[in-house]
Amino acid sequence: MSKVKLTLACYIYDRTLPLLLGKVKPEGVELNYLPLWVQETFSRMIKNREFEVSEMSFGGYLESLNSPNPPFVAIPVFPSKMFRHRSIYVNKNSDINDPKDLKGKRIGVPEWRQTASVWIKGILNEFYEVPYDSVTYYVGPLENREVSRRMAETDMLRVKQGIKVERISQGKTLSEMLDRGEIDAVYSAQAPSSFLKGSNVKRLFENYREVEIEFYRKTRIYPIMHVIVIRRDIYEEYPWVAYNLYKAFEESKNIAFNEIYNVSQFGVAYMFAPWIQNDFEIMRSISGDDFWPYGVSKNYKTIETFIRYCYEQGIIDKQLNPREIFAKETQDT
Repeated sequence: MSKVKLTLACYIYDRTLPLLLGKVKPEGVELNYLPLWVQETFSRMIKNREFEVSEMSFGGYLESLNSPNPPFVAIPVFPSKMFRHRSIYVNKNSDINDPKDLKGKRIGVPEWRQTASVWIKGILNEFYEVPYDSVTYYVGPLENREVSRRMAETDMLRVKQGIKVERISQGKTLSEMLDRGEIDAVYSAQAPSSFLKGSNVKRLFENYREVEIEFYRKTRIYPIMHVIVIRRDIYEEYPWVAYNLYKAFEESKNIAFNEIYNVSQFGVAYMFAPWIQNDFEIMRSISGDDFWPYGVSKNYKTIETFIRYCYEQGIIDKQLNPREIFAKETQDT
């Protein structure tokens, strides 16, 4: 039988590079890997369903499940994870020195359902006594004034009743507003340019590495940012593709892990990061050898927590079981 031709849109990560280079080939699949930047992939997949398989923001995928006929089916592969305490930026003159100081303040978020901001809002609510309704959120572009308001207006449709959310004025950006003190803080996956140029903006958690390590020790949550989705028409025609892709992503990740760790053990600088071996050792010491697991079971608490945060913030209509949001062929991985 001929192989099924599938196009995968995904950024180039060390854990997916073996798939791009052809070192790993999914069984029964002829894979065309398009190495696109994440925002382009998300936009083209969500709006136009352009690819058979793609990387997608976790928040965007969960929101798509509100549809009577959800257009995508996810597999429990997580190309992007990141701790997010580092992603809270505050104006230096706002008297915010502790998370509790955020209460009553004006908070900017680029999108209400942006995965990073969902995690931050949820973590602050659950672990730092900053309830969702204790601040006023301002939604709008972080940097680009030309971003269409249509996306913001669509995004604004799903906000839990009682949470105060406003749109920023046309022509303004969150980064500039934060710099000028028009808002007090920004929760954003991308660092604001006003922070990068070293003006009036700083991180709330300037020792974020230590804070994030302690958060992980306490909760065992390593926040998932992105998942891999299959277009539903493809999944329904070739349901076996879900498991075969899962196996291929797992193999690709394992190859990348071994290459980075083993090469560094031999005293060769595989990456620009000079302390990458030490970073590996820290994560292995607190999490074990597989600190970036795929599959539902090993990520159950993290997935369950994110689903709950999305429900609490109004992004999804009902609580979902972590197992029901992934292809059934991948449940026992």
